[in-house]
Amino acid sequence: MYESPFTRRLLQCACAIALSVTCLGASASTDKPGEGVKITPSFPSVDEERFRGEIAMQGLRELGYNVQKPKETEYATMILAVGYGDADFSVNLWDKLHASFYEKAGGDQNMVKAGDIMPGVLQGYLIDKKTADQYNIKYITDLKKPELAKLFDTDGDGKADLTGCNPGWGCELVIAHHMKAYDLDKTVHVNQGSYFALMADTITRFKEGKPVLYYTWVPQWVAGVMVEGRDVVWLQVPNTDLPGGGNSVDTTFEGKNLGFAVDKVEAVLNRAFADKNPAALKFLSLVQISAADESAQNLKMQNGEKNLSDIQRHAQAWIAAHRQQFDQWLQAARATAVQASN
Repeated sequence: MYESPFTRRLLQCACAIALSVTCLGASASTDKPGEGVKITPSFPSVDEERFRGEIAMQGLRELGYNVQKPKETEYATMILAVGYGDADFSVNLWDKLHASFYEKAGGDQNMVKAGDIMPGVLQGYLIDKKTADQYNIKYITDLKKPELAKLFDTDGDGKADLTGCNPGWGCELVIAHHMKAYDLDKTVHVNQGSYFALMADTITRFKEGKPVLYYTWVPQWVAGVMVEGRDVVWLQVPNTDLPGGGNSVDTTFEGKNLGFAVDKVEAVLNRAFADKNPAALKFLSLVQISAADESAQNLKMQNGEKNLSDIQRHAQAWIAAHRQQFDQWLQAARATAVQASN
């Protein structure tokens, strides 16, 4: 069949356009491997832990994922949601503290621990340094002595008042166990309720020069208001004694046995979702935020910048300050998606 030069040229142009469109499509798909895929986060209802979630969600959006409104609930339910597919991921799983929650949600069969969002997090009991030095109080068990316990009595019942953590967080189970294991029930009363409201009262007492006794974790803004070593000191426990008998874990920080596992916060994904979305899995396995950065952000919240829009602005500022590292996480996620598709 005769093919005129004009027809030949037309066919060449059509082929070039088709190839160009194909390449553009491949490029867009490579750049946004999550395009068209919905992903639902599961977060705790603790505003101070939202910062890292906002950072993770922004990265997933840049990978093309359609990030849904996070499901906010208590920690045990949060992990159950991921385990049973009601949500796809969280960046709020404490490895040791939430171990029982993780197993009840199906453990490794239902979920994948992707990476250490925040390594080296601590929990424990603290008292003001002035009282610790004056009465030589170093151990939580020193408060078995009624005369020492009474120093921290805020309601007149003769017992020390310990500011504890919220029911449902997991830490309350360890505290309750400690009260029995160290024979403190007779001299120490644990105050539970809204932790940050209770801590506001505790900080007021501290600023008034009164003795204070409280549980806390690091990173968190409290550590920026009452600074360990300067204003307050960790109380030690005489020996590691944890619920369930898992006493071989490391509970020591700077030579002091704090009684709680030295922990890490991990990203966790629903296993079925992770299997289908290697880019999301890879990205969340790389995201990492320092305890110092999150403590600094939490302190901004305590100073009034506590609305969701403030937290989102803090996250965007953190990403801008760490853009090179953030882009490397994204590129690694994209490369993983390409490799998985070949």
